[in-house]
Amino acid sequence: MKNFFIKMHNKARALNDQNILNMLVVDPNADILDLGCDDGTWTVKVVNKIKTNNIYGIEIVESSAKEAEDKGIKVKISDLNANFPFEDNSFDVIHANQIIEHIAFLDNFLSEVIRVLRPGGYVVMGTENASSWHNIFASLFGWQIFSLSNLSVKKAGLGNPFALHRGDPGASPSWTHKTVFNWRGLKEFFEAHGFTKVEIRGAGYYPLPACFGKFDPRHSHYIQIKGIKRGQAPFLKRNDACPLKST
Repeated sequence: MKNFFIKMHNKARALNDQNILNMLVVDPNADILDLGCDDGTWTVKVVNKIKTNNIYGIEIVESSAKEAEDKGIKVKISDLNANFPFEDNSFDVIHANQIIEHIAFLDNFLSEVIRVLRPGGYVVMGTENASSWHNIFASLFGWQIFSLSNLSVKKAGLGNPFALHRGDPGASPSWTHKTVFNWRGLKEFFEAHGFTKVEIRGAGYYPLPACFGKFDPRHSHYIQIKGIKRGQAPFLKRNDACPLKST
């Protein structure tokens, strides 16, 4: 039974990733920032879709940041709960896959996203959905929802007997889940921070095939969101200046 759910989870995650790639626009001149870039493996796939070489990242784990740098990503080691180490209006695209649920200070996080994004630029994120059917059924039984069972550094999968990582050692503080959004909450959160043309897609729909999430993102396992910063992009050669802060 566990292997069955693992396979379903992997298919849902694969569709989540594909939805993110489909939301990206080819732009060889784009400057892109990947938040929580880890070792850069997924970042490279994002960059290959956009077809740009101007890639920056933020990562808190030094060993992972080094691996990402070896892949050609300009990485700053920093905590995403703090202010980003980049100048205002530095990027055309910001990406974060399975990151926002790990953030403790959400208003500061999204304020920083819109600060370093250029007018007319866009952000694409993927995260789990608190209103997915498997989370709803977990709540009906009085269990911790699946998406918030990895909440402790002591032990993983707390409060849910069917949690994927139940019994594993607890994650590091940066990997625990703090907030899991519902479909409407995520959309209105982005709009409250000034993003326009907000679009949401879905992936995963237990126990049905992952593609059913496309038709009902309100109850899909994963949701992917895209928002555009208001304003027109300035007429300039975007790569003339390095977006890294000097301090």
